[in-house]
Amino acid sequence: MAGKTSTKSAKIAKKAPAKRVATKMTLLAGGNPQIAKAEGDAPVQAYLAAMPGWKSDVGRLLDALIVRTVPGVRKAVKWNSPFYGVEGQGRFLSFHCFRNYVKLAFFRGASLRPVPPGESKHKEVRYLDIHRDDQLDEAQLATWIRQAAALPGWVP
Repeated sequence: MAGKTSTKSAKIAKKAPAKRVATKMTLLAGGNPQIAKAEGDAPVQAYLAAMPGWKSDVGRLLDALIVRTVPGVRKAVKWNSPFYGVEGQGRFLSFHCFRNYVKLAFFRGASLRPVPPGESKHKEVRYLDIHRDDQLDEAQLATWIRQAAALPGWVP
């Protein structure tokens, strides 16, 4: 994904920062927002607003792409990360802030084609690490999201 270009790619850095409402939020190690566990869009929006700097733009881009790609997607914040799922099928992905990147996790990622690049200690999970200056191939991300949403998901 990094370094690839396409007609539908999105550049993360070098665009005007999103307007944010001032909120008092605790950031955990690596700058991950601490958000109370809850179901629905509101806690996910709070998480996105609390993501530091350029990571908030990545989070908003991912959220919008997921909503466009999976109509009726179910959202929640668990373990200080937004999770996305399909009613009756479980969760299919989440993401989390780290110091220098945002880690996108596909819970059944080993079943996606092509397989996302980041390996996990869990054989089914695959990751995509998104760094500040990465070019994101939105078409590829949408393909992975669509595939992931169609698979039986992870049920906590």
